[in-house]
Amino acid sequence: MAAHGPCLCNFRAAAPEAKRSRTGRRGNHALAALAAAGGCKLSLRISNQAAWAAPQVTPSRSSLASGSAATARPALSAQHGVPRQPYAASAAAGIAIAASGVAAARICAGRRVRRRFRTHSKVRRADGSTQAASAGCPNSVISGSMPGRYDYSVVEEDLYGWWDSSGFFKPEVAEKVPVANASGERESYVMPMPPPNVTGRLHMGHAMFASLEDVLTRFHRMRGDRTLWLPGTDHAGIATQMLVERQLVAEGTSRQEVGRDEFLRRVWEWKAEKGGAIVNQLRRLGASADWSREQFTLNEHMSAAVVEAFCRLHEMGAIFRGKRMVNWSPVLQTAVSDLEVEYADVAGHLYHFKYVVAGDDGQPEEEFIPVATTRPETILGDSAVCVHPEDDRYKHLIGRKVLVPMQGRSIPVIADAYVDREFGTGALKITPSHDFNDFEIAQRHDLAFHTVIGLDGSMAASIEALGSPQYVGLDRADCRKKLWADLEAAGLALKVEDHNQRVPLSQRSGEVIEPMLSDQWFVTTEVMAQRALDAVKSGEIKIQPDRFEKTWEGWLKEKQPWCISRQLWWGHRIPVYYPTNRPESNKYFVAGSEEEALEKARAELGEDVELAQDPDVLDTWFSSGLWPFATVGWPDESSEDYQKYYPAQMMETGYDILFFWVARMVMMGLTLTDKAPFKEIYLHGLVRDEKGQKMSKTKGNVVDPLESIAEYGTDALRYALLTMSVPGMDTPVSKGMLENAKAFANKIWNVGRFIITEHEKNAEVIPAAFSSGMQFSELEIKEMPWLERALLSKCHGMCESVTTALLENRFAPPTKELKEFLQEDLASWYVEASKTRLQEHLGGDPKSKEAATSQKVLLYLLEVSLKLLHPFMPFVTEAVWQRLPRGSSSPESLMISPWPQAATASRDLEAESWFGKLCAATSAIRNARAEQGIPPKDRVALTFWCGDASFQEALASESSALAWLARGEPEQIQARPMSERTAETPAGSIRIVVSEDLEVDMPVPQEEVDVEKELSRLTKQLDQVSSLLEATEKKINPQFLERANPVARDKILAKRDELRQQKASISAQLAEMQGAEVSSSRRDVVAASAVAMFSSFWASPQPSRAAVGEGDSLPSGARQEDRIRKGLKAWIELPDKLKAPEDPNKEWEDAQGFLRRLYTLNDDMSYLTRGIKGEKKKEAEKLIASFKKQVKASDKPAKAKDLEAFMVFHAEIRGYLESFGNFLLDATEDLSSGDLEDIEEVAVS
Repeated sequence: MAAHGPCLCNFRAAAPEAKRSRTGRRGNHALAALAAAGGCKLSLRISNQAAWAAPQVTPSRSSLASGSAATARPALSAQHGVPRQPYAASAAAGIAIAASGVAAARICAGRRVRRRFRTHSKVRRADGSTQAASAGCPNSVISGSMPGRYDYSVVEEDLYGWWDSSGFFKPEVAEKVPVANASGERESYVMPMPPPNVTGRLHMGHAMFASLEDVLTRFHRMRGDRTLWLPGTDHAGIATQMLVERQLVAEGTSRQEVGRDEFLRRVWEWKAEKGGAIVNQLRRLGASADWSREQFTLNEHMSAAVVEAFCRLHEMGAIFRGKRMVNWSPVLQTAVSDLEVEYADVAGHLYHFKYVVAGDDGQPEEEFIPVATTRPETILGDSAVCVHPEDDRYKHLIGRKVLVPMQGRSIPVIADAYVDREFGTGALKITPSHDFNDFEIAQRHDLAFHTVIGLDGSMAASIEALGSPQYVGLDRADCRKKLWADLEAAGLALKVEDHNQRVPLSQRSGEVIEPMLSDQWFVTTEVMAQRALDAVKSGEIKIQPDRFEKTWEGWLKEKQPWCISRQLWWGHRIPVYYPTNRPESNKYFVAGSEEEALEKARAELGEDVELAQDPDVLDTWFSSGLWPFATVGWPDESSEDYQKYYPAQMMETGYDILFFWVARMVMMGLTLTDKAPFKEIYLHGLVRDEKGQKMSKTKGNVVDPLESIAEYGTDALRYALLTMSVPGMDTPVSKGMLENAKAFANKIWNVGRFIITEHEKNAEVIPAAFSSGMQFSELEIKEMPWLERALLSKCHGMCESVTTALLENRFAPPTKELKEFLQEDLASWYVEASKTRLQEHLGGDPKSKEAATSQKVLLYLLEVSLKLLHPFMPFVTEAVWQRLPRGSSSPESLMISPWPQAATASRDLEAESWFGKLCAATSAIRNARAEQGIPPKDRVALTFWCGDASFQEALASESSALAWLARGEPEQIQARPMSERTAETPAGSIRIVVSEDLEVDMPVPQEEVDVEKELSRLTKQLDQVSSLLEATEKKINPQFLERANPVARDKILAKRDELRQQKASISAQLAEMQGAEVSSSRRDVVAASAVAMFSSFWASPQPSRAAVGEGDSLPSGARQEDRIRKGLKAWIELPDKLKAPEDPNKEWEDAQGFLRRLYTLNDDMSYLTRGIKGEKKKEAEKLIASFKKQVKASDKPAKAKDLEAFMVFHAEIRGYLESFGNFLLDATEDLSSGDLEDIEEVAVS
């Protein structure tokens, strides 16, 4: 090695979840020994989660040559405890090994063994000169040739570190990007990140918000906006305190024993050691937030802002201290917010007992009021019995007294319309100190308040004074049992009924929450809530989806005081001070510091006054309510960041915290800054499993995002989430979706690999073909062949629709459109057609002008697709883009390249229409060939009958491409006018009806004709067309014609006309076949026309595997794959039939029959994979088994006609079918790249 110059070796010991070799540590030690023998120090790169904490430092070639290394603080691997050195250090170690003459070792990564050399690749400029692909892009991304399969584990870590260390996440990077908005002025796009808890571990909810927000961030950054995605973490008062308290308990002590100061020191120590895990995990998702501005709700600035906010609100009269109802956690010993209370449906009891009426002398009478309760222990704190004022059963008792059981206290009978006369006995016991609704009733009727349950959940000493000392100190549950037994003994119990009830539980500690009257700090929200209501009503703030505006209004109209105090130690301590040596004083002092409070106190209470600060801390939601403005400098409103980045443009979060967090940010922002904190609120749904169920460890249905990233890659996880994301709707995610997304990432890589490799191969003969960022002029486009114009036009249309969708915060539609364009229009069609221009063995001339144009268009389409896909799938798009030919002015990274401009792009709708017809015709021909069993190698004559003269001319001009795509004989392809077509199909041929103005005649070998079979098939297809036509004509009634949208009306009328034409064509061919004398010597007309004709309904435009190419060694399997393609197409269309059925029962019965047919596709799948072995065979078997299981399971919701549940299975099954198609494509690509180790060659029959 030394003799050949320095070699930069990358030794990667991968973490177990990356599914690499298990020789990890042993290999590391062996390499370290080799390094020591060579007299050098080796730095090992450990690929794991912790490695994402530090930015990657990439050296220049000169620094490597000199052996210098960048210095950086190493991050310890959480798994191995090995310091992670910066890249330069490991590269330098590689040089040292090489220089010492020690033989390099290779580590096997699974079954593949790769030798990676970290060298800068050279790329060719448009002028023919070369330069480094990117001065700073990691060599792991750009070195060597592109392998046949995208390896996300190689590029993701290094790319992210380079992006971060290069400052690409900062808003200032906008100066490098041209402005894309219509005004031409650079705008700010600011989005505060919802701060995850510092104790958190990445879950699918984090993955969802990070993916959505990163899409918007990358999109606006590429549009030249000053884009600030402002990250940070929340101190998570309860969760963090609980963690550290558990540590203390494990040590045999408690926070009370160690004291507040020592406890807080321990919490800060824990935060410093483990509090950054969630941030590193968000980085793992590719989150391009400006981490240099990262905030923490308890840092110095945020703490000062919280104190300032409290003081200002108190001065305004918006903060007060008083006794009100709160959710009390007996275990945590603190009030908790509604969001920290979870409700569980449990089987409980309804206890019926007597409230005996008291006479004028206070003694019990015979009459009683039957009362029912779920919590008998609260009887001891009752203040009244309440009935409905119109309830005839109890009207005569209103105003009388009744006696509290086991106490003898007399309490009034009151009337209130709140009482539900139909529930229980129609009489309600009122316990104002332990029920939120009772509290409101008590306030209206001026009732007494008795707190009978203590802070620890046991019965309080106060009940002794109320007349029941025997229950003091009992736990709530024990008191319930004893009290009910005593009621039964006293003859006051009536009965016990089983009753299902919703019980409030503490989210953190699990015990039953106790509604309790407590002395706390509150924010009065009447004025603040009204301003928040008005902001949405006026359009100052827009909520998406807008249906949540009603939810917003419903919550804020209640205008209930907000409890902001918590009985914890970890958090923002309430800035209120009490005099400790003035017991007669009820004064307190609100101040920004103890010194300020002391100054105020001395002025009022004398120089010797002593103060103590309130021990409570503020609710976490109080500090996070300041998040949009405190994070950019408030209360210093003159600061540069505040002036530039407040208010924000977007607040993206889950709909479940619309009130708890979003509404409070709006209230606080409007009150403290007099501005709405953001202009838009986008609400995403919850992420659920494939069955639509909430993910739960108990159910075992949790999809772990970190495990998913390790198995499928970051891009795949993001794409799977985004492609199903609808605002305000829950998102199902499954392994099938992740597998499909992973396959798409690989498809992007392989499309790029083909186009770039083809460019490099022809670089010498096609001068100045392309440079990144190049645009075509109108004149250039006009002079191109129509096929290139069509693809450019579709691409420009896609630019416009994707841009519009993202400006409107719609994520799922562009993911699907981009996938369809790249995978179908570009990969399946134009890439194949371009071979006839570029490759000599297909008749192309690489030196021709046509080839140069095709090369430019291929690279242009690829770059535009990568740019549009980048916000969704940042890693694979950057990795491919870095290998495109670059000009001297090209940006360093795809993420700071300009967004494609749709407004100036050229469209050619006529060429697009021709392209659609060409694809439909080719698909129809392929299907007919497959049905007739014509081998892929056999070229056939094709006669196209065209009703459109311009398309006839266009088709003739692309005869070479058509011959390659449809496997036609180049010299025997004709495009003729429809007017010359005879009514009878030529003997020995089939007529393929593509559309009403396009048909194809194709000869069929005699030995392949099965007339009886085709007669049957043709009859069946005629029945299907007739049914479709009948259903369509039913819709076209006078009412429809009068009221329908003109576009929809024209569309359905055109569909009717086309179906009529198709029916007539099939009928004529059927009549011809039935009337003809069939003999063994005659090659007759067959029914393949019907199959082809339905290509627009049933067949995907993706080429059949039977038409992959000459020399393909996979099984032919044309019929099997055709059935799978048809099944997928029909499956995709099925929901439209079920959502608006004319005959629901029939449609659902048909769906069940369809499921049975779909189930048999597993045989076709098994046939198509019979030549595969090893790991690939296992992968195929697993996919097929999962498909069968899901199809079988979907029968249940189909029988129940449960559309919502059925749609969950529908998405899963579609994912498996698409994944199988991608699996076959990958297998073919492995063959073409020579990677045959898992594929056994099976002769094509």
